[in-house]
Amino acid sequence: MEALFAPFEVVFVQRALWGGVLVSLICAPSGTWVVLRGMAFLGDAMSHGMLPGVALAALLGGNLFIGAALAAAGMALGVTALNRSARLSQDTSIGLLFVGMLSAGVIIVSHSGSFAVDLTGFLFGDVLAVREQDLVLLALALLVALPVAALGHRSFTALAFDPRKATTLGLAPRAAHAAMLGLITLAVVASFHVVGTLLVFGLLIAPPAAAAIWARSIPAIMAGAAVLGSTSTFVGLLVSWHWGTAAGASISATAVALFFCSAALSRFRSGTGPTPPADGPRAPLHTNERSTAS
Repeated sequence: MEALFAPFEVVFVQRALWGGVLVSLICAPSGTWVVLRGMAFLGDAMSHGMLPGVALAALLGGNLFIGAALAAAGMALGVTALNRSARLSQDTSIGLLFVGMLSAGVIIVSHSGSFAVDLTGFLFGDVLAVREQDLVLLALALLVALPVAALGHRSFTALAFDPRKATTLGLAPRAAHAAMLGLITLAVVASFHVVGTLLVFGLLIAPPAAAAIWARSIPAIMAGAAVLGSTSTFVGLLVSWHWGTAAGASISATAVALFFCSAALSRFRSGTGPTPPADGPRAPLHTNERSTAS
């Protein structure tokens, strides 16, 4: 038992645990919609699209978080604007913005040799360096994310499973899509300085995907994702402490491992193969969730 709890007697590990738990709670609602709508590529593009903002903020001596937020917001606005063109698919629009933003970030970084450490932190994060002000910022982000997820739940559900019906019901699918993008942007921006952009999907995608295998309603997926993400943080920090591995990567790897364990357990239980994660109109939903959209 001492080996299980001794690491968390250290202050910076305690802050890392709280930071990971808060990130898990923020990522649970947004990650659920990413999984349900099959928007993983968008999340990836959003996270890497922050690089120009981070690079400029570092170059000008500004706040990296603000730079990342502005770049991610620009990415979200760009995706929304390009989606209005009937000639471009969503994947094409996202891919163009992804490459453009990432290229701009690399160009900015290439003009200075002093960004190496900052860039490493941007890509891989440093959860063990979470400060008290970071926890306050994450808590504020959570206070914003939860009301948005709650108020937009009906519109998000209709948008995910029947966009045409959302229009018929007067739920403003374009506004709902923009709000959903904002929710994802908030999760990515709030998470990148904890686990890094390359690892943020460990908490954004894996816990909701693992929960979706078993849950029969969207709120249950979100709750399961929050629990699995928090568990991944606890286990990942233990692994990092005892084995000397990178903390952020250990947390993300644990989250992904939990998904595969969940899928394997589902396959063993059913004997017919793992139940696919909820990723579209065929997602298993409780009757109450179907009535929500109607």
